[in-house]
Amino acid sequence: MTAYAAVVLAGGAARRMGGVDKSALPVGGRPMRDRVLAAVADAEPLILVGPAGPVPEGVRVTREDPPGGGPVAATAAGLALLDPDTATVALLAADLPLLTAGAVDDLLRQLDGSTVDGACYVDGDGRRQQLCGVWRVTALRAALDRVAAQRGGTLDGAPVRAVLAGLTVREVAWSGSGPPPWFDCDTDEDVRRAEEWTR
Repeated sequence: MTAYAAVVLAGGAARRMGGVDKSALPVGGRPMRDRVLAAVADAEPLILVGPAGPVPEGVRVTREDPPGGGPVAATAAGLALLDPDTATVALLAADLPLLTAGAVDDLLRQLDGSTVDGACYVDGDGRRQQLCGVWRVTALRAALDRVAAQRGGTLDGAPVRAVLAGLTVREVAWSGSGPPPWFDCDTDEDVRRAEEWTR
């Protein structure tokens, strides 16, 4: 399997949940962000972007500039910590409590031997789950540079779709057993549903 890095984005404002640190909310007895970090425990390096309490050993923590600047600014902050020769990165939201190592491996296999810039899951309605994917670092960096140039040098508040718009993406439908790994928790109801799936 291809060696890869992982960048986990944990800086969302969680407005629909009253502004709590939703990545710290427990699902199945563990904070959501810890569940995501465990799914990519074999990544090197493993980077968490956002405010963080205690994190597992070996996880590097950084913040986006400016803090609260959104997922694109957070992506740039995470990529800034990668070695220049890092070829592949998993880019993941921290609120994916059902993500598994097997699901990440499936994405890496989809990228291996292909000419696409990245692979991400799509939900049952065919919508790309853009923060549940793996990407070629050079393509992602070039896309970030393009968006920054279009926005006067800043990535603050830039939408993820603007970054990925120019990339070739392999869309992957989840065909494994168990709940969908792309399921993210944006509301309290989502957290309850994820909790039921982990029982």
